[in-house]
Amino acid sequence: MRAYTSDHFVLPLPDGHRFPMPKYRLLRERVAAELPDIRLEEAPAATDGELALAHEPVYVSAVAEGLLSPAAQREIGFPWTPRMAERARRSVGATIAAARTALAEGVSANLAGGTHHASADKGSGYCVFNDVAVAARLMQAEWHRSHRALLRVLVVDLDVHQGNGTAAIFADDPTVFTFSMHGERNFPFRKAASDLDVELPDGCGDGDYLAALDNALAEVWRRHGGLLPGLVFYLAGADPHENDRLGRLKLSASGLAERDRRVLAALRERGLPVALSMAGGYGRDIQETVAIQARTLSLAAESWQAWQRHQPAAMEQSPV
Repeated sequence: MRAYTSDHFVLPLPDGHRFPMPKYRLLRERVAAELPDIRLEEAPAATDGELALAHEPVYVSAVAEGLLSPAAQREIGFPWTPRMAERARRSVGATIAAARTALAEGVSANLAGGTHHASADKGSGYCVFNDVAVAARLMQAEWHRSHRALLRVLVVDLDVHQGNGTAAIFADDPTVFTFSMHGERNFPFRKAASDLDVELPDGCGDGDYLAALDNALAEVWRRHGGLLPGLVFYLAGADPHENDRLGRLKLSASGLAERDRRVLAALRERGLPVALSMAGGYGRDIQETVAIQARTLSLAAESWQAWQRHQPAAMEQSPV
């Protein structure tokens, strides 16, 4: 399975900043050491034109040229530097590459990404550009150009925080179905409406979470009827974990692994290509977050292997 990295482009953060920037490097090193079935590749940078598929050009220019206001930088949570802008481009580029690979090979991943709080005209919550939104629109354009057909997209967002930016970008787009399952009382406190939102109470544990997930996935398939999506983006956040500093839910590591297993199995059974993003993870112990994300990638590699075994049958189902 191919997975894409961008952790060589690290933005400098002030001492005491609570964003766990080292987790990306640690995850890459762990994957390289322990998961031989995953081939790591450095991500290309997204271009201005690609970013403008989901973002206002004036916002793209402000990020590129260092013209973000102090208020805009505070809302993002990162001070502007050239490396901040380059890292944001690379993170989007990694999801673009993962999406292209998923369409060809069934499963792929971005070892970062999941920047779902960024909306068309601004960033928020450690999210500069919305990688999934840009990649979804680019894949739709490329698919239409090469197949003369519509590519329907499904976003399965299981980060503990609601994907408000993604929901807002696709609010009036019937070709992209947005599903977010998240903490009811967690950030963002003013949420945008996804096509399907499932809100969970503080302290929700494995059993209740997995039951809610099963019901939500059944509703997703019911809403699609016989017209399944041709590409899925899965935001596999580690932050529902019981030891996450920002999560407020109580999932165990095994519960999160079962979550990933169920999502990947549901997509594989339907022959749906999936591009994963790691999304959030703010564990009190950073190694615990990295272990959760490495397990997600291990399960994705298993799903990729199963996809390869059944590829001829799966690929006959052309996405429409």
